[in-house]
Amino acid sequence: MKNHAQIRSTSFPVLKGEQLDVFFIYHLNRIFCAKSHLHERLPELALQADFQNLKYAIIETWEDIGKQIARIENMFILLKSTPSLNDCDDLINFLESGFSAIHFKKENTALADFSILYYMSIIESVELGSFKLLEMAAIKLPDDSIKQLLKECFDESKADRRLFLEIAAQYLH
Repeated sequence: MKNHAQIRSTSFPVLKGEQLDVFFIYHLNRIFCAKSHLHERLPELALQADFQNLKYAIIETWEDIGKQIARIENMFILLKSTPSLNDCDDLINFLESGFSAIHFKKENTALADFSILYYMSIIESVELGSFKLLEMAAIKLPDDSIKQLLKECFDESKADRRLFLEIAAQYLH
């Protein structure tokens, strides 16, 4: 197993030009798919939550996702591309598996709420990682507006994740 010094001294292939554009657009589209699906499903999740602060957090996240979708659509315009909801079945299945796991806990509202928090925390963690990698890749893109739009999405996702973790801590006190 390589240590950090060995990894830093290793020569890596560099993504450039069209390769980077293809990667960036493909993964931006996957985020668009996930965000679009969540924007559709979160109102139902808010209705299932029992704790009022959790309901508010889900609604706030839903509003943030609407803003993020608009930013992603702007990024596609800047990239002279269009988002698509095709070829995202695996991602939608992942999101839905978490969503359906909440339903079996309905008889115990605290357990159901904590399951929602767990689900939302996982989603926000995946989004944070995705936005961060795209933010890193955007450094090579010619339009600085894309970097700013990604930073705004990243910052919002980070705040949403922090909110869900704070609410989860309230259940454990």
